[in-house]
Amino acid sequence: MVHSMTAFARVERAGSQGTLAWELRSVNHRYLEPHLRLPEALRDLEGAVREGLRQGLSRGKVECTLRLAEDSTGKPLQVDRERAAQLVAAAETVASLIQQPAPLNPLEVLAWPGVLVADASDPQALNAEAMSLFDEALKELVAGRLREGQELARLINERLDSMAREVTTLRELVPQMLAAQRQKVLDRFRDMQAELDPQRLEQEMVLLAQKSDVAEELDRLDTHIGEVRRVLKSAGAAGRRLDFLMQELNREANTLGSKAFDPRSTQAAVNLKVLIEQMREQVQNIE
Repeated sequence: MVHSMTAFARVERAGSQGTLAWELRSVNHRYLEPHLRLPEALRDLEGAVREGLRQGLSRGKVECTLRLAEDSTGKPLQVDRERAAQLVAAAETVASLIQQPAPLNPLEVLAWPGVLVADASDPQALNAEAMSLFDEALKELVAGRLREGQELARLINERLDSMAREVTTLRELVPQMLAAQRQKVLDRFRDMQAELDPQRLEQEMVLLAQKSDVAEELDRLDTHIGEVRRVLKSAGAAGRRLDFLMQELNREANTLGSKAFDPRSTQAAVNLKVLIEQMREQVQNIE
């Protein structure tokens, strides 16, 4: 079954060191493009998260946000002296360039990320909890993409059914349209009161039949419609294959329109192009 590239997932869990929350948002994109927002204490997870996305998804722009609300109740706060010293040194360097600089506020130094830290007794356990929760969020995201993909497949199949009916109707109408065109030629000769040369008439009709022969285009349309249905049922990424098939369907519809010699065949070509464009817009969201 096909998957959409558009979905959202959010999971939250209270752990031993605080509450973790993942938010995953994905939209359509030509390739897989992850964007990560991780707390400073969990930056080490970036490689594992990217690998998890590569294993679970093929395409899409995916925004991954992890939030950590640490539970510092009963835990002593610690100052990262080295980081605080670096900040003070940097502030003093800037202050030397300013006339009458304001005094440095210690609370502002403490508010800087990474200076004031809680006593994290087991960072490995926190990493494991975060990755376990990420796996859960990714499963939810994939499930959402599958549900939307099934809906997209349903909409595309409806358009394919309409296309198949257009092709069948046009195939049945071709003999009638040729007969009507033959009658027009006969009427034109009569209006001109010209002598009707049966051999010349047959030559004209043969040329008309050749120029208006759309059997090949109709056959290829049927073939492409069947292939789109097959791809929609297949496993794995299908978006690029479907995009290619939309181009091929559009090519045949254009050729059909260029060979149209009757208002009914012209209208059929227009109807087909409208249906193909509607499907092409849906295909852009398929993984």
